[in-house]
Amino acid sequence: QFSRRGELDRMVSGSRGYRLATNGSKVPVQWLMGGLGHGSGKDQAWGMFVHQPLGPFDLRGAEGIHTPAPSAASSPLAADLFLSLGTPVELMGEYAAITGHPEMPPLWALGYLQSHRTLGAPEDILAEARMFREKRLPCDAMIYLGTGFCPNGWNTANGSFTWNARAFPDPPAALAALHRDHFKVAVHIVLDGRRLTGTVADACTHPAPPLPQIPDRAVGCYWPFHRPLFEVGVDGWWADEGDGFDAPSRLNRNRMYFEGAQLDRPNRRVFALHRNGYAGMQRFAAFLWSGDVYSTWLTLKTQIANGINAGLSGIPLWGTDIGGFVPTAEYTGELYARWFQFGAFCPLFRSHGRDWRLHLPWGWNTGTLGVPEAPNYHPSAAELHNPAIEPVCRRYLELRYRLLPYLYAAVREGCETGVPVMRALWLHDPGDAAAAQCGDEYLFGRDLLVAPVYVPGATSRAVYLPPGDWYDWWTNERIAGGRTIARPVDLATMPLYVRAGAVLPLGPVRQYTGEPSSEPLRLHVYPGADGAAQVYEDDGDTFNFRRGEFMRINLTWQDRTRRLRLELAPGARMLRPAGRALIAQLAGSHKQHRLTFHGSSLEVTL
Repeated sequence: QFSRRGELDRMVSGSRGYRLATNGSKVPVQWLMGGLGHGSGKDQAWGMFVHQPLGPFDLRGAEGIHTPAPSAASSPLAADLFLSLGTPVELMGEYAAITGHPEMPPLWALGYLQSHRTLGAPEDILAEARMFREKRLPCDAMIYLGTGFCPNGWNTANGSFTWNARAFPDPPAALAALHRDHFKVAVHIVLDGRRLTGTVADACTHPAPPLPQIPDRAVGCYWPFHRPLFEVGVDGWWADEGDGFDAPSRLNRNRMYFEGAQLDRPNRRVFALHRNGYAGMQRFAAFLWSGDVYSTWLTLKTQIANGINAGLSGIPLWGTDIGGFVPTAEYTGELYARWFQFGAFCPLFRSHGRDWRLHLPWGWNTGTLGVPEAPNYHPSAAELHNPAIEPVCRRYLELRYRLLPYLYAAVREGCETGVPVMRALWLHDPGDAAAAQCGDEYLFGRDLLVAPVYVPGATSRAVYLPPGDWYDWWTNERIAGGRTIARPVDLATMPLYVRAGAVLPLGPVRQYTGEPSSEPLRLHVYPGADGAAQVYEDDGDTFNFRRGEFMRINLTWQDRTRRLRLELAPGARMLRPAGRALIAQLAGSHKQHRLTFHGSSLEVTL
């Protein structure tokens, strides 16, 4: 799944003919990179993007063969082919120049998102949301499934845009209550077929029915059905299915949710979660999840390489159904905890699946399964009294929210450079043969190395550290890289390492991304090498950053002199009249240096 050598890739979309249980749905992107891990010293790689024609890639022989699909081969068509040379980071920039640079999502979409399936009574829906606040478990959004996939979802029928009165008898009041508790709301929408043409600005000559029965449809006819949901306060969309659409139609649907939303909220960033797309979907801020995968340890392992490949395919906003969608006999509290740890280090941090109450952070210690769904495996009653799982979820929820300043800067960097948040190790070490073959760990941004645990009962995890020094996140132990180490683990620990020279901006533990806080931003410096980083802030909600309404502080660490320099980046401005309060400190040190940055260059010795 990580290396394509020796494979026949048929470039099918969605779940058709694909290993759905372990790999999930597929977005076929005809972008290949190679020439890695040879230690040439030039760090030069190659990239090839075949825009059209679409068709299988056979990499099983000495030569790779691309064969246009029958529909494309039936008429003469010149290949639309792009070739690039450079470092892997440069190649990602070239790919973005061809297919489009990623667009910024709203900040709340990078928090924790809780999905639901079969709902209870209206009061139960609101009580479950309040439970997050009472338990002080960070969460930013509630996502509700459609009724066609469960007995009691948000709408009356699959594909319908009508509220289900059993769950939401007064939709404006329910959404207002959720908003008062600082939850965003996204709803599940289904549109399938063969073709989806045009843009949301197209004039419609006929109205679209509420159910997706017409295979050929203009998106301008379909979008107006979403508008009444916007009017009552829906904040985002969960666009399911679409496996049967051709590539332009998948991309048109990605585009529809981005441009259609702006017809009604022209200066509001868009959240839309998709199961399908195509090359270029990143320019519509489209989130992608890997589909209806099974709850197995092999699936968890496979999703690590999946996420790396999604990023390398220019799709930076990616994630999984935490815990897996289809329960199996392997679905235990331990598997959920390990998957939750991995999910905290994916751009999309969302828990979802059948037996959905076991996808709540506290779901494994309630003694009840909730409403059993589908004829799948259901965990035994004994498994539902596991007090160890909720503290693990809390630990990684709080860690995710502390890391949001680091993550937000990495997302912004990706929008400008095309480099994804989840990064193959070889993006920054292309001459390292071991890094080029490593598909079960990754970099989160440039400076955090994530090694998910995907073996049941594990007490140790083999971790490859690229050349240079690294710090254990949990202990601050400094370790020489360029080798594989054995890291002891318990259930609460997923190995995390920080690159020497890193400057990590860390925030407070908020209960939602927009929660006010007077705490200073903390800059944790990991000595041992020179380094550079950024603090990036904007309002997190609008497109005003396009007009210069953002703050970016360039951070430069000089290891020899132990000096940290702060400078306002060109084009940036100070958003806080009183300046930005900061605390700088060396990793593992209790000595703190408090400072306020007003926009002028500033240096501090640590």
